[in-house]
Amino acid sequence: MIDFRSDTVTAPTKAMRAAMANAEVGDDVYGDDPTVNALEAMSAERFGFDNALFTSSGTQANLLALMSHCERGDEYLCGQQAHNYKFEGGGAAVLGSIQPQPLINQADGSLLLADIAAAIKPDDVHFARTRLLSLENTIGGKILPQSYLASAQALAFEHGLKIHLDGARVANAAVAQNIEISDITQYFDSVSICLSKGLCAPVGSILLGDPLFIKKARRWRKMLGGGMRQAGILAAAAQLAITEQVERLAEDHDNAAYLARELAQLDVFEVDLSLVQTNMVFAKVRENYDVKAMVNQLREKGILVTENTTLRLVLHSDISRKDIQYFITSLKSILK
Repeated sequence: MIDFRSDTVTAPTKAMRAAMANAEVGDDVYGDDPTVNALEAMSAERFGFDNALFTSSGTQANLLALMSHCERGDEYLCGQQAHNYKFEGGGAAVLGSIQPQPLINQADGSLLLADIAAAIKPDDVHFARTRLLSLENTIGGKILPQSYLASAQALAFEHGLKIHLDGARVANAAVAQNIEISDITQYFDSVSICLSKGLCAPVGSILLGDPLFIKKARRWRKMLGGGMRQAGILAAAAQLAITEQVERLAEDHDNAAYLARELAQLDVFEVDLSLVQTNMVFAKVRENYDVKAMVNQLREKGILVTENTTLRLVLHSDISRKDIQYFITSLKSILK
């Protein structure tokens, strides 16, 4: 199947499978897994932090960050479209007793600095204590500019807030801007980076922060059932995700731009090419068109897309230019 649903569907590379089969392992809860330890040390150094923690998923990494920055009854500011608010099961509220304060995401994915400042609560017993600003980059495939990140950091520091980055696809943001990932992460107190999306690792995210923060996160990880044992098998693939798969993302970006241009020529779709900045294409389907039928017919042709009035098509290592051309040909056949 040609799967456009997400870059989470990527299969590990042959090199990853070999590294996993030969990984040196130990009990990570005891701190004895040398491959996990090497991954965490490498990640911290490469991305500009003192410490790192290997986690089972991006959702877990984000929850650990929120619970390590905030106490019960505290509040974090984020976007209404933020993954750690909208798509992570309400974990911060349910498990951390942390109140989310969602703000409107602008068309470019950012939060207005004025909105952030206005949402910070005064020191009053009537209000939750605002402790943290959480941003996401990329968000919906869009890149937050470096100048915006610097301004958001300055605002957070001015108001005594910590600042967290959900960097699930921060590698895409870096590659698209031709900068290092550390050029982006420098503006944050903590960062989560997913290794199992476009970077092809089968499992895992890395959480970055200072020693005290990571110590708290490690304790929360254990309490939340995330203490992994011989996790070096997974960390071996994660290492290759960081060292071998980042630059390759440029190919996904080129394919996304190509796909967007092709879709824009079809009358049934509306595509804003200016919003195709990394590996995601959003194609709004013409009103009253039978999307369900189209999705089912595509499946019969070996193509998977998520049914919606706006299709989110995600490019990744397992989709080639030839696959895209087959997809376009199939669409044209269905539309006739």
